[in-house]
Amino acid sequence: LAREARGISQAELADKIGTSQVNINRWESGMFDINSEAFVQIAEVLGFPESFFFQEGEIAPPAFYRKRDKVAKKILDVINANINIYRLQIGNLLQAMQREEPAIPNYGEITPQEAAQALRKKWKIAKGAIENMTDILEVNGIIVISFDFKTERVDSQSILTENKHPVIFTNKKLLGDRLRFSLAYELGHLVMHAYNRPNFDIDSGHKANLFAAEFLMPAKDILADFKQNITLQTLANLKTKWKVSMQALLYRAADLEHLTPNQKRYLLSQFNDLSIRRREPLELDIAKERPKLLRDLITKYRIRQKMTIKDIAAYFRLREQEFAERYVNN
Repeated sequence: LAREARGISQAELADKIGTSQVNINRWESGMFDINSEAFVQIAEVLGFPESFFFQEGEIAPPAFYRKRDKVAKKILDVINANINIYRLQIGNLLQAMQREEPAIPNYGEITPQEAAQALRKKWKIAKGAIENMTDILEVNGIIVISFDFKTERVDSQSILTENKHPVIFTNKKLLGDRLRFSLAYELGHLVMHAYNRPNFDIDSGHKANLFAAEFLMPAKDILADFKQNITLQTLANLKTKWKVSMQALLYRAADLEHLTPNQKRYLLSQFNDLSIRRREPLELDIAKERPKLLRDLITKYRIRQKMTIKDIAAYFRLREQEFAERYVNN
């Protein structure tokens, strides 16, 4: 886990500590006990305190991603390893604080649109646009973490800790509109797939997209906005209201049959002609939402236990600098 989190192969680690790849493989698989000298060297090379390697807990399989089609396996391995580290640490913290599992419903047996409607009703969300998606999640017990995925090809990921606490990771590089949609997308996975986990496929990703669209842009609330002639300027005006991208609004209008296929193609061609398909106009940027629940929980626990920053870093089994990067300066 530590090696993969650093993006280092067995052969590279072996070279750094002056041993063979075979030895690294045997130590990792538990075939042979590692000697103390090699153990100290590995901890130093990987940049973890020795206590890190004595944590208990299972390693979770790859979770739900919102990503583009092709992402290198090596990058995904680094992401999975780091998210598993977060999962262990956050799980231990929440267990120590005796924090109960949030009541996240299981909507796996209904349509994505019905699931979004049911959850908005359950969480008493007012009709219309959601002012702050991150606040909605955190108020309902879902931890949100802004995470450096080291690639722009992965937007987000969601997991459950061993005690079933949901955690959503979003790419630090996301713009405000894409961030909100990614949060809603991962929420869809949590309520539809996390408790009756399917093998991730195109269909489950499509369902999460449908959920996100209905959760952020409820059909009954947004239809009135689509009764006008839909142009790029219309989409720009609606972006500031609904706090989603112009393209998300375009696809929503098409899905609700307020754009013909030809109109949709024409508008998309305008996006391409104006070079705003990958980056919409700066003046329309939506402010990025900032998560705070996890930071508040850590502060509360540190004060309760009368811990210094050094103490809490040791509790998380990290060096102080990495603890700060992951949990303080995030």
